[in-house]
Amino acid sequence: MERKATFGAGCFWGVEAAFRQIDGVTKTEAGYEGGKLDNPTYEDVCSHTTGHAEVVEVTYDPEQVSYEQLLGVFWGKHDPTQLNRQGWDVGDQYRSVVFVHDEEQRAAAEASKDREQASSRRPIVTVIEPAQTFWPAEDYHQQYLEKRGRATCTPALRESAA
Repeated sequence: MERKATFGAGCFWGVEAAFRQIDGVTKTEAGYEGGKLDNPTYEDVCSHTTGHAEVVEVTYDPEQVSYEQLLGVFWGKHDPTQLNRQGWDVGDQYRSVVFVHDEEQRAAAEASKDREQASSRRPIVTVIEPAQTFWPAEDYHQQYLEKRGRATCTPALRESAA
């Protein structure tokens, strides 16, 4: 039986692309969660008035991939020590957050965060919260990088022909 996991780790384009590569992940969807406005738009979320985070809702088969493995992808995809930002992206919609769907996920997320903190010199600011209403992002945000033939948000570095 498929389950859901929801992660906010900065701009959802690269996060969604990373989870789409995982065997056992059957669906990914970019969206918004954790705010106070029903059916927010991207513009609403970017206004910093709704409280939503950009998130990826991951549907997965726990027989093929564990929640702990998904947490590993989450930690590896962003810097959980940056508060309300990831690199050049600044704002509360880029916060590091795990929205848990049950107590089993909460326990796994908290244990995983503790392990990450043990190996980090800086405080991890990731918040673990109960899942709220997930609002799908506009269609143009879905599989954004894939539609553009890219695997990551960061531009490729070209080697100089020295």
